[in-house]
Amino acid sequence: MIKIIKNKLVKSTHHQKPIVTDIIFKDNTKKKPIVIFCHGYKGYKNWGAWDLAAENFAKNNLFFVKFNFSHNGGTAENPIDFPDLEAFGQNNFTIELNDLEDVINWILKEPTFKNQIEKSNITLIGHSRGGGIVTIKAAENNHVSKLITWSSVSDFGSRFPTGEALEKWKKDGVSYILNGRTHQKMPHLFQFYQNFKENEERLTIRNAVKKLAIPHLIIHGEKDVVVLPKEAKNLRLWNPKSELVLINKMEHALGCKQPWNQQKMPPHLEEVVQKSIEFIKEN
Repeated sequence: MIKIIKNKLVKSTHHQKPIVTDIIFKDNTKKKPIVIFCHGYKGYKNWGAWDLAAENFAKNNLFFVKFNFSHNGGTAENPIDFPDLEAFGQNNFTIELNDLEDVINWILKEPTFKNQIEKSNITLIGHSRGGGIVTIKAAENNHVSKLITWSSVSDFGSRFPTGEALEKWKKDGVSYILNGRTHQKMPHLFQFYQNFKENEERLTIRNAVKKLAIPHLIIHGEKDVVVLPKEAKNLRLWNPKSELVLINKMEHALGCKQPWNQQKMPPHLEEVVQKSIEFIKEN
């Protein structure tokens, strides 16, 4: 029997906003490896077919955790889409790393799950921008034993504007990006860039990848035009012991869209999930 605990609020040790979390696992007496999933930019834990992916991990005796970053724009009352654009504007990479740290610590200490989890077996999975977050966290947290990235970025710094656009952002204090699906003007406060520059050494993904000494799987679509396949090849270059899987015809969203109303995962996501499960079990 698959047990699903939805919208569990995890308290942050760094700020007042809760971290809204889903936990999916087989409710039995067997201790299971932990898998923690991080969504990407303009994403959330229930986007697309992520729920179906989570259940597939759980069916394979893995203890699956997914969550919304505290400042992703969702709320405890409405964790889907972006009702809290003020929080979205206040987000930065450091906050996301802190949120992931809090989730790891909570899972390890939560007495409810002590008979369900293998505390020494934690895999981090991240999609897109979340791939960069889990890579940095895997390099700095000794509890993490395996790392998997899906369509991951390899460099946060190169995604910021430069020149006149950067100067305008600094002058205005905020810039906006249109969400094509929700039609919201989503704000980025200039503190986002400042936080990156103040923590640039830590937030340089290349530095983290070169420190990795754990099994590392990189999965990327050959047709990804949002995060180009060369970024996956960069990650592989920086960690020659990693495993790189390029999937033919797969785009950035792994075949998903929002909303996802089908009962099965799209074929590309199904392939990504299967390769991820095999990697976790083999390592």
